[in-house]
Amino acid sequence: MFTIGEFARHGRVSVRMLRHYDAIGLLRPVRVDPDSGYRYYTAGQLTRLNRVIALKELGFTLQQVREIVDDSVTTDQLRAMLRLRRAELEAAMSAAAARLVQVEARLRSIEREGQMPDEDIVVRRLPAVRVAEVSGVAPGFDAITPVIQPLYGELFRLLEKAGIAPSGPGVAYYEDAPDGGVLVHACVEVTAPPMRDGRLRVHDLPAVEQAATVLHRGSPAAMLPTVQALGRWIEANGYRSTGYPREISLECPENQDDWLTELQEPVTPA
Repeated sequence: MFTIGEFARHGRVSVRMLRHYDAIGLLRPVRVDPDSGYRYYTAGQLTRLNRVIALKELGFTLQQVREIVDDSVTTDQLRAMLRLRRAELEAAMSAAAARLVQVEARLRSIEREGQMPDEDIVVRRLPAVRVAEVSGVAPGFDAITPVIQPLYGELFRLLEKAGIAPSGPGVAYYEDAPDGGVLVHACVEVTAPPMRDGRLRVHDLPAVEQAATVLHRGSPAAMLPTVQALGRWIEANGYRSTGYPREISLECPENQDDWLTELQEPVTPA
């Protein structure tokens, strides 16, 4: 048998927690010395302790934990619960990481307020380009990333099924949705004839007579400072924006911090 300290070490919990579990009847020692009051546990009780801790980590209250453990939840049931909880935690971590990137991008924009853009911005004509695309709707521009990434996965699956090979870079463009959201178009350049097959559409993006263009090095989620620098340049140089900028994915290595994207914002003289 183990003393309470030894059992706590093997279970990776605190002695204080074991005393609390004993007090509420969740995990009682197999023996309590009547003279000293020392608690003793067996190795077999580690199984119950593991279930208690796992269920607690899933978010159950201690009362719920006791009811579940006393009902003898099976290993398979517990494993399924833990897998679900793991998926929830991974999704929360991914969302938190995305928010952190956006906060950092907003901070860089604030730090650059009052400064003239130092990016190489060029106004030029954009020729028409044929693209294959699938589209979706984001509730706002702050929620573009979780919408456009699955769209690109769907786009390339549909292209493979249709036997259409990309012939150029990825292109993303946006429009206002009727309900106040943002229409997100995930595209890639192709040479196939125009067509529509369910979600997949092949068509020509029209030429743009004047567009202010700038290169962004970094992940799409960190694009805000470049977008705002482009907006300041447009205003300072006697132009007016006439629509959302297109995003041309020129380089897309595995590390998104090394991506190279060209922003192409249509403009007209102010």
